[in-house]
Amino acid sequence: MSQLKTIQDVHPPIWLPRLAVHGGPRFLQIADALQAAVVDGSLKPGDRLPPQRQLAARLEVDLTTVTRAYDEARRRNLLEGRGARGTYVAAPKVELTSVLDLSMNTPPPPDGVDFDDMLKQGLSQVLMSADNALLMTYHLGGGSDSDRKAGARWLEPMFGHLDSRQLVVCPGAQAAIAALILALTEPGDVILAEPMAYPGLRAAATHFGRHIIAVEADEQGMVPGMFEQACRRYKPALVYLNPTLQNPTAITMPQRRRQELAAIAKRCNVRIVEDDPYWLLADGPPPPIATFAPEQVVYISTLSKCLTPGLRVAFVLVRDPNERERFLAALRSFALMVAPLSAALATQWILDGSAQGLLEGVRKEARLRHGMARDILAGRYSGAGDGLHVWLALPAYWNSSQLARAAESEGIAVTPAEAFATNSGSLNAIRISLGSIKDRGRLQAGLQRLSRLLARRPGPFSAAVV
Repeated sequence: MSQLKTIQDVHPPIWLPRLAVHGGPRFLQIADALQAAVVDGSLKPGDRLPPQRQLAARLEVDLTTVTRAYDEARRRNLLEGRGARGTYVAAPKVELTSVLDLSMNTPPPPDGVDFDDMLKQGLSQVLMSADNALLMTYHLGGGSDSDRKAGARWLEPMFGHLDSRQLVVCPGAQAAIAALILALTEPGDVILAEPMAYPGLRAAATHFGRHIIAVEADEQGMVPGMFEQACRRYKPALVYLNPTLQNPTAITMPQRRRQELAAIAKRCNVRIVEDDPYWLLADGPPPPIATFAPEQVVYISTLSKCLTPGLRVAFVLVRDPNERERFLAALRSFALMVAPLSAALATQWILDGSAQGLLEGVRKEARLRHGMARDILAGRYSGAGDGLHVWLALPAYWNSSQLARAAESEGIAVTPAEAFATNSGSLNAIRISLGSIKDRGRLQAGLQRLSRLLARRPGPFSAAVV
């Protein structure tokens, strides 16, 4: 991704971005580079920028490209014009010095998608075509027929044609996980999971009095032999798996491993909860585990992780009708239904193609941001090139909690491995989320600041005294 360098052969020095061949529109690369320089202090308020024609000549781009870049930078409150004296860096706004949040796993805002317009049009279509009274009343059946049909359409890339009656529409994946624990387990039961897993699983299991046992995992996910041993030893009620771009390790389980785990689950008669929020973001992922053991696996797909977090809609595939009824009963005990307006908006977007367009934009933006992380973090980067996060192993002189505290003191939020540990131990790593910072320039600045922090050894930590 773009980085800035000082050119010393003119007076005064000017700043030039290095434009990446596959880094997206060049005017945005220039604007992002300017913002990164302001955030990291390379450019300071009052610094003069080169005239547009001079910058265009240096970069070998059209003058229009630079003009659009400067206009975009002004829109971000980065620049101010001073008439004939030229263009200068503006005084920083509050958002340029706020915490750079690399901790929340949210989809990045895609370039070229007018989300405000998409939201307005979607809601307008819903209000024109739906019975408004139905949007403001109770829906107790796990979603309307049209919502479940939209869910079946959404899951077609994973499963092909589905019977929509096997789907339950839920207010997010966390609610689905909690309801499945209530429906399919009893207090004191064991749930198997990998050593690093989604924190919401641990929170729900602990609250409901269930016990999580960690099963050894390798670079392909849960180890089959260890899974079978744990099944025979602990007689678990459930096993929780997140096989595609796993949160937090970003591992995608290969097809053979999925088949092996599915076969063991069938032999040992244990239910698998397959939480698969990132499948549609992955580059050519294997089929879900649910395709290899349809009657053994409950499958969860949420829109919050691949479209926008405010769309609290998840589709849960539960093939067994008795389990489906128990699941619905458990769900109603704490989350009666999806808000009908949210469900109707999700259905509208899926059926009119807007959701697919937004998904493609998120995928493209995520890949671009992974490229940025790969360039900045260099040899430390261990991502898959897609998805929303990077799992970063730390050098021996840092531990994850220490690094997280040090990063916080420098205005960066990251998530240490301890947040994901399902047993008493944890790996020496952090999760870096690439979508929660809206502007690429600020993301670039955060990654650069983090890279510099990783390169130096920790100093003594002391709290301020006031």
